[in-house]
Amino acid sequence: MMIKKYLLIVILIGSGFELIAQTIVTDRPDQTESSSTIPHKSFQIEAGVLFGDLNNEAQRVYLLPTTLFRYGLTRGIELRLAQNLINYVSEYSSEARFGFSDLELGAKFQILKREDINTEIAFLSHVVLPTGAEGLSFDKYGTINKLSLSHELNSFVGLGYNVGYNYFGYDKGMFTYSMALGAAFNEKLGAYLEFYGESSGPTGFLINFDSGLTYLIQDNLQLDFSFAFGLNHRMNYFAFGCSWNIGGKKGEI
Repeated sequence: MMIKKYLLIVILIGSGFELIAQTIVTDRPDQTESSSTIPHKSFQIEAGVLFGDLNNEAQRVYLLPTTLFRYGLTRGIELRLAQNLINYVSEYSSEARFGFSDLELGAKFQILKREDINTEIAFLSHVVLPTGAEGLSFDKYGTINKLSLSHELNSFVGLGYNVGYNYFGYDKGMFTYSMALGAAFNEKLGAYLEFYGESSGPTGFLINFDSGLTYLIQDNLQLDFSFAFGLNHRMNYFAFGCSWNIGGKKGEI
């Protein structure tokens, strides 16, 4: 169970924050889910690779790749599917595990989005199916839930934050939180700073910091780089990714 708990810290990397001056809205590379849904009838692929140390430097995890698929069902609802291919290595015990994580099926709902105010709100919920490989699955059904809010501070800077509750069939579940400050340097390059973590049982609050860059190649194609480390526990990772929107109308993406 300890392995699964620390794997969860990075398995949930499929999240994001919308930079003001950029056109494609992605849910990577940070942990704060965007408060926007993707355009109606468009399909978006967000994939990347992640290399991390969990709990201590002798427990290493590689996500090759981490993948999120999104489809714009309506103008305010998107469907989502996420799964990761994981390679876990423990240098202490020579234990190695390789396979797919549990499958996540869900949706994001736009609750508030108006041009006359600078606040957006969305709600996201996933069902986690115990389909993963042995030792990489929670072996029970679970849920991931987040309320996402964002504020446009000016034309180049925005603030996004999430509060959530996840349950994976054991203990009392966990409360999650994140807050990201994003800035757009120009029409192509953006960056963010973020604090995130969770509260789970006797371990109390886990606090992490991450940061990263996004680069817009085209209106519908974005590259990203990010890194993270634990502030009150041992954890770190760095990741690279790419997001591609297909079918979104020009001006909507």
